[in-house]
Amino acid sequence: MALSDTRLIEAYLEMMVSERGAAANTIAAYSRDISAFATYLDTINHSLIDATTRHVRDYLARLADSGRTPGTQAQHLSALRQFYRFLQSEDQRIDHPCATVELPQRGRTLPKILSEKEVNRLISEARIAPGPGGLRLLTLVELLYATGLRISELISLPLNALGSNSHLLIVRGKGGRERMVPVGEPAAHALANYLDVRVSFFNKGTSSKWLFPSRSASGHLTRRRVGQLLKMLAVRAEIKSHKVSPHVLRHAFASHLLAHGADLRSVQAMLGHADISSTQIYTHVLQSRLTKLVRDHHPLNAD
Repeated sequence: MALSDTRLIEAYLEMMVSERGAAANTIAAYSRDISAFATYLDTINHSLIDATTRHVRDYLARLADSGRTPGTQAQHLSALRQFYRFLQSEDQRIDHPCATVELPQRGRTLPKILSEKEVNRLISEARIAPGPGGLRLLTLVELLYATGLRISELISLPLNALGSNSHLLIVRGKGGRERMVPVGEPAAHALANYLDVRVSFFNKGTSSKWLFPSRSASGHLTRRRVGQLLKMLAVRAEIKSHKVSPHVLRHAFASHLLAHGADLRSVQAMLGHADISSTQIYTHVLQSRLTKLVRDHHPLNAD
């Protein structure tokens, strides 16, 4: 990759952090996707500054030929679109090589979810896990299912994210946006019990600002460790481990709320989606509920 390309990418990422408050995971993804395009351009003796629409299309075609999904292709194109808008705003480019490139067609994949019975089995199994680790595990499961938090949001919650009681969390999500998330009674009760043993998870004589401290480099639980804990819990609950992850519990939160009558806008707010289109993947739940409503209550369906 040319040195000039590296500097352009660095300038863009610095802007994303300073002006938009982009999260570390977002920055890493943009850096990876734009750098991959720059590396491709380098192989054909071009750079990010002189890339053309044909180059973008050829690059996406190469991704498709290598087996990348339409979703992954769309992710790369989205990163490039934003990057070239930045170059235009900095007067580095007059044109936009992605302007006429269409997003690859992507199937609408329904999220994997657990049934309510399966979630109850996970919670029941977590309740009998012994010691401080058991109390922490129960709290993690209860909060993931009760709030729909992203795993990155949950593990990085500071202790002061708790409101005056355990029934409200102040969450900083994507783009630095804050939202208030209500916590139901079972999760609040688990959280209160966990707080009594929280000191077990950091070194004696020290303190921690994190709600879920650990002795990791970050000072808090890692997403990998939470994933491992959930997989082990799934096995004990006699649920296939590949079916259980933090993100699956987030999906279960949204789907089960909608199935019990919540409206899409409220779920959008609690999930922290900036755009309602991100939440509309759950409309299959609404459709099922409305179909049942018509079947059960429309006069023409009466026996």
